[in-house]
Amino acid sequence: LIVTAQRISQQCIRCICEAASECNISIGCDGPVCGPFYITKQYWIDAGKPNLNGGQSDNNDEAYKSCAKDAYCAARTVENYMAKFSRDCTGNGVIDCDDYVHLHRFGASDCTNTLHNVYENIYKLCIEIMTKY
Repeated sequence: LIVTAQRISQQCIRCICEAASECNISIGCDGPVCGPFYITKQYWIDAGKPNLNGGQSDNNDEAYKSCAKDAYCAARTVENYMAKFSRDCTGNGVIDCDDYVHLHRFGASDCTNTLHNVYENIYKLCIEIMTKY
């Protein structure tokens, strides 16, 4: 069985952001997560440690936090992560935004887990709205 992956769309990235924090760009850091996408340091490292200038960072907390709290750098982190780990988490034979939201929430090794109802409902509502425009 060959599964083809769609490149993650801007609409999908936006809806992942909405599900994570309602895309609150002033959210800062809270425990192990930072920024509007609730990115962990390991996620950022796995995504290639992007920085605010578009390049790669050293493996330090300040670079991680600066990127994760910046909407554009954080979105690039999500894009990189999805490009690296894309897989069919939902088991329907295609890799699409439904898989990417699972990958983002649970990571590559646990992406078959079930989304929490609130998280899933925010994501689905966002996708519904985004597909109308």
